[in-house]
This record gives sequence, structure tokens and C-alpha cells, in this order.
Amino acid sequence: MVGLFVVGGAIFQTGLAKMISSRILKLAGNSELKLFLLVMLVTASIGAFVSNTGTVALMLPIVVSLANNAGTNPSRLLMPLAFASSMGGMMTLIGTPPNLIISDTLFHAGYEPLSFFSFTPVGAICIITGTLVLLPLTKWFLSRKEKSDQNAGTGKSLTQLAKEYRLSSNLYRLSVPSDSKALGRTIVDLDVRNVYHLNVLEIRRIDTEQHKFLKTVTQKQASANTIIKSGDVLYVTGNISSVNRFAEDFGLELMDEHSAELASASQKKLAFYNIGIAEILLMSSSKIVNMRVKEAGFRDKFNVNVLGIKRRKEYILNNLGNTVMHSGDVLLVQGAWPDIARLSKDDTEWVVLGQPLEEAQKVTLDYMAPVAAIIMVAMIAMMVFDFIPVAPVTAVMIAAMLMVMTGCFRNVEAAYKTINWETIVLFAAMLPMSLALEKTGVSDYIANALAGGLGTYGPMLMMAGIYFATSLMTMFISNTVTAVLMAPIALQSATQIGVSPVPFLFAVAVAASMCFASPFSTPPNALVMKAGQYTFMDYIKVGLPLQVIMGIVMVIVLPLLFPF
Repeated sequence: MVGLFVVGGAIFQTGLAKMISSRILKLAGNSELKLFLLVMLVTASIGAFVSNTGTVALMLPIVVSLANNAGTNPSRLLMPLAFASSMGGMMTLIGTPPNLIISDTLFHAGYEPLSFFSFTPVGAICIITGTLVLLPLTKWFLSRKEKSDQNAGTGKSLTQLAKEYRLSSNLYRLSVPSDSKALGRTIVDLDVRNVYHLNVLEIRRIDTEQHKFLKTVTQKQASANTIIKSGDVLYVTGNISSVNRFAEDFGLELMDEHSAELASASQKKLAFYNIGIAEILLMSSSKIVNMRVKEAGFRDKFNVNVLGIKRRKEYILNNLGNTVMHSGDVLLVQGAWPDIARLSKDDTEWVVLGQPLEEAQKVTLDYMAPVAAIIMVAMIAMMVFDFIPVAPVTAVMIAAMLMVMTGCFRNVEAAYKTINWETIVLFAAMLPMSLALEKTGVSDYIANALAGGLGTYGPMLMMAGIYFATSLMTMFISNTVTAVLMAPIALQSATQIGVSPVPFLFAVAVAASMCFASPFSTPPNALVMKAGQYTFMDYIKVGLPLQVIMGIVMVIVLPLLFPF
């Protein structure tokens, strides 16, 4: 489970999932029905391989944006988004923890363990049933809400800042050939600002030191002592005639629109992987008011560059070093994310506008998306094909380590942050509780009660009792804990009446995952509550009928797929 959290986090961190889902969702156009169906399909597809919580976290801003563009109320799509992530989890062995739990229960009881796609028929029926039920329910109960402004109070995005200060429109890239006069010289030696009135925003360099077998593009801040090397790409802003003059003087090559440092790297586009931008508002009491920019010591004290100044409605972008700063000026600064974080601590001189560090967390390492895709496909292959002699848990742990080692995360700490430790600890703590229930005879007592009370009426009615008991428990405790507690009970109940435990255990897995009647039963339900402006009654109106109908369908279908 820890490994799956890390793998899922890497898929999101590299932008792989966002890239895939965004392209597919464009197919919807402005059709509300197509948009609804695609949200269900894409979310379920992603949820089949990664955690449902991470799936919702990824899809939430995309769905809101697409709903607004299509003129559809986002509240009609966000609750189906949460439900579809849970339904998609039923498609594969690794889709949701209850699936792993019932497979493990069968294996330890001496039965054949479930394969990677044993759950696919069940998951497909869940998705079809959910889609057909949610289409009318969401139209009846979720279409009258006012649209919420998802961006209120969050400040400007990094892309908006770059556009406002015209960083992208005046952006040029200069590559450094092996015979350039700039080789071995620093940014100060080139005197770019004073002589050419250009800003060097960053330097991108192909780096093979960090990963010996993998070429990656690293961002280098254009600090005063940065030494230019062969193969570097300088990102500069300014007048095109000045750029041409600078390139001619130092033997640099102006790159065209379609060139990229690597095939997977961004073309003529600012990226904020390691280096970011932020606005700071100068206070009237600041010591640097009435100073020139170059005298304020931004580079020396904070290791950041000033890229522009907004003064009322005027933008000052040239000759910044000699510009005198006034009270109320807004400065656009650039630096490494840790250095921008340090700016927030000095609240006596200025105020950092917006939430730049939260924006930084949204920046995905797009150039690593192909690597993450290869690792994910390899992990799935090891788990699906029996001729590959690797246990599923080993495959997941290898994939998790590769995601970290190849740089799909900025650092190891980022990988740790993707792990939902509450779920892991709760799961680990409930395992001995489940064992205690079994050893003390409580599981036998419940199984005997079910077998005695319902067993005489046939296995189908008994399975229905187990399904709805599990469904009821999941409304109050997590689906993982419910599956841990109910799996051995279902196994013993089936054994006592002499039928196959497989449909009984599938009933536990489905019932534990298909809980929609409460916003607190699963993390995805809670995630969309605020964004969709839902009340508890909205989940009762939409989720409870879906949960009951899903249960009836499963009680009928499971014995057909897995005979008693």
C-alpha cells in the first residue's frame, strides 16, 4: 500500500495523469452529456490503477475548468467524479485496498489468489450501473446550485504572472555552441543588463550527473556567478534587436519556436520546476523604499532576481537595476522555491502577494512523464503476466523505488508526502483487531448467526446480508477497516454452508468501496464537498439511492460471475 501511494504520487507529480485526462476530456466539446460520460470514464480509468483520493485531487481542477467552459454547473460533475473514482477502483486488483484484502484472505485460506483483472467484470458493471443511475439523479438534485468561484482568494497563477509581465511574449532562447565566446564566463562578465538591457531568466542544462543512465534538463538560476557551459540554453527577455546583438557578439545561436532541449522538454515556454516567480508589495515603512534595485541586495540577501516592477498601471521591465523603488510598488521576483519561501518571513519590508508556494506544488515535472509511464507499464506487466517471476508486492516496491531514483519526484521528502500515513497506520492497527476477533471467536459467532439466520434461506440471501452489513459499516468506519473485519466473516460463513467463498468476498470488497450516502465514508466524497458546495442531504439524495441500487445489482450479478 505504501508503494502504491508513491507510484500514484509520481504519476501525478510528473503530470502524466493530467496530460492523459486533459487530452481525452477535450473530446467532450460543449456537450453536457458527453462531458458527464467522459468524466465518469476517464476518472474510472485512472482510478483503476492509482488511489481514488489522488485521482480526485488530480481531476478536480480539470473538471471545474471544463464545466465552466462548457457552461455546465460544476456541482453536477464533482459528486459523480468522486463516485467514479471509487467505481474505477473495482476494475483491478490494486485499485482499492479492499480488493487486496479479499485476495489475501482467499490466498491464506488455501484458495487461488485473485489475478490482476479478476475484478474487471465487476468494476465494469459498477461503472455502467453508476452512470445510468447518476445521470437522472444529478440532474434532479444537483443542477440548481450556484457556480462557485474556485479561484477566489487564491491569487494569480504562475502562468498569469508570466503573461501579465510579458515574460512569455518577449521570451527568447539562446543556445551556447562549443566555440562561443561566452564559454567559461559568468553572467556578470557578460554584463547583459547594462549593455544589452536584457534579463537572463534562467539557464537550462542537460544533466547526466544526477542520473547516469538518463538525460534530464535542469534549471539553473541566472545568478551573478553562474558560469556558462557548452550546450547551455539561456532564457532571456527583452527587445529582439538587443537579443540579436547579444547573440552576435558572443557567438550564440537563437533557437526557433519548435526546438527543444530534449524531446520531452518544454519548447519556448517558461517552466517552474525548480525556479519560481512571485509578487511582493513594498511597505511604506520598508528600508529599501527610495533605493535603486541594484542597491537593495535582493541577490546577495535572498538569492532572487527582480524581473519587473508594477507601479499603479505602469510596468517597468527595462533598466531595472537603476530604477528607484517607491512605496506601494509591486516587484516581480524570481528565484529557487526555497528562496521565495524565505521572502515570506520578512513581513516588515514587504508582503508576498498570493500563495506562490501553493502554486509551486501544482507545477508538475512534465519532462519526466515518459519515464513515469514506462515504470507504471512495467509494474502493471509484472503484476498481470504470470510468466514474470515477480510477486505483486515486489513489483510495486521496485516501481516505487524507481520513481524516486529516476527523479519523478523533486526529492525523497516529496515522495514521503504522497503517502497517506493515516490510512497505513489505521490499516496496520486494524489487522491485529481482525485477528483478535477471529481468535476470540467473535468472527465465528457472527458467521454462525448469519449462517443460522440466513443460511437456511440459501446462499444468495446470506450473501445479501453480508453485502448490506458491510455497506452499513462502511458509512461509519473506513472501507479498508470494514474489509479487514468482514472478509474473514464472509469466508467462514460461506465455508459453513459449503459454498464457494469467492462471491461472498467480492460482496465484501464491492460493498466496502461503493459507499456514497455520506461525505465522510470515503476521502473522495469529502474532497468534493466544499468545491461542489454540497450539503449532507445532497449525499443522501444522490448517494443513498445509488448505494441501494448498486447493492441489489451486485447481489444478482455476483453469483452469475462467480458461481456458488
